[in-house]
Amino acid sequence: MLVVQKFGGTSVGDLERIQNVANRVAKTKAQGHDVVVVVSAMSGETNKLIGYAEHFSKNPSRAEMDMLLSSGERVTASLLSIALNEMGHSAVAMSGRKAGIVTDKIHTKARIESIDPSAMLQEVKEGKVVVVAGFQGVNEEGDVTTLGRGGSDLSAVAIAGALKADLCEIYTDVTGIFTTDPRIEPKAKKLEKISYDEMLELASLGAKVLQNRSVEMAKKLNVNLVTRSSFSDEEGTLITKEENIMEKPLVSGIALDRNQARISLLGVADRPGIASEIFNKLADAEVNVDMIIQNKAVDDTTNIDFTVAVSDLTDAKKVVDTFVQSGEIKADSYNEDICKVSVVGVGMKSHAGVAAKAFYTMAQNNININMISTSEIKVSMVIDEKYAELAVRSLHDAYELEK
Repeated sequence: MLVVQKFGGTSVGDLERIQNVANRVAKTKAQGHDVVVVVSAMSGETNKLIGYAEHFSKNPSRAEMDMLLSSGERVTASLLSIALNEMGHSAVAMSGRKAGIVTDKIHTKARIESIDPSAMLQEVKEGKVVVVAGFQGVNEEGDVTTLGRGGSDLSAVAIAGALKADLCEIYTDVTGIFTTDPRIEPKAKKLEKISYDEMLELASLGAKVLQNRSVEMAKKLNVNLVTRSSFSDEEGTLITKEENIMEKPLVSGIALDRNQARISLLGVADRPGIASEIFNKLADAEVNVDMIIQNKAVDDTTNIDFTVAVSDLTDAKKVVDTFVQSGEIKADSYNEDICKVSVVGVGMKSHAGVAAKAFYTMAQNNININMISTSEIKVSMVIDEKYAELAVRSLHDAYELEK
């Protein structure tokens, strides 16, 4: 079996933890598997490098930042390779370039375009453990690029796809995917399996275990993904095709996203194309709009409410201000004291009443729902932030997810 194992910053946080990773890799090798390892920079290393750059410039070039930041992963890859060789396991460290990872030209948030796995496959064929520096590649000009947030997960999934690996294991500091955040609901249960689509919903709705981009790529490349802890031998959660899951639960999980702000536009000019203009301008400012509600007002105007990430709020306000100043919006207001709680499950496709149960549960707990959004596998509700944890626990109980 060919296994790709990815270890994040906390898993390789210091020399002792790198040795712990080496022991784990050696154990997998001893079980007769071929192993390719993808590593992140040691925790804190990237921030330290950014600090060094900012000492000289508040606005360094993105190309230089890529060259600088990609070094963190190469350090970890080399150290892990040295540790494995010392233990008697032949290993070789590779940069993104050596591993054949080619990206587009966008520095600091490049996208992988292709991978030539021949160099990695040759080393694996010779019985070596290949240790790849994650988060990086090169563009067609040969310049070093980095992949942005969650880039090492992305590297691991893309490499697993290119190598046609049997499994891609993402090691973090948590033991898998839970029915909800165990810090909010101690009865939360770890899931054995979850579909790509459910995981994508949970990741986009606030579950922080995996980045959307890596799950999307796993689905596209049909990579079986396991997320598990590098600090225990506990089995993790398998993320796979829906058809690989025999018993599809009605609801798989409850997600909570506190990074939400609501924008209310009052007295919007009621003419064809106004909504299009507002949301196109927001898109141009790279503001990601989530839920939208439009109501007809009494005086030939409309009211539009929508939600954005708190981090996009400043940019959104600038766009809205231009419409207020032109008189096309009479008034605007903003509310950051909200959150989004979501019920996710592929079983919803074939069962009625899931949304009704969510709304009834909110009513029973006197929680007012401000906005609602649904898809075939999720129901999302915007509520006041003060009710966030009560809502999560109540919904977890209502769908009996602890069972």
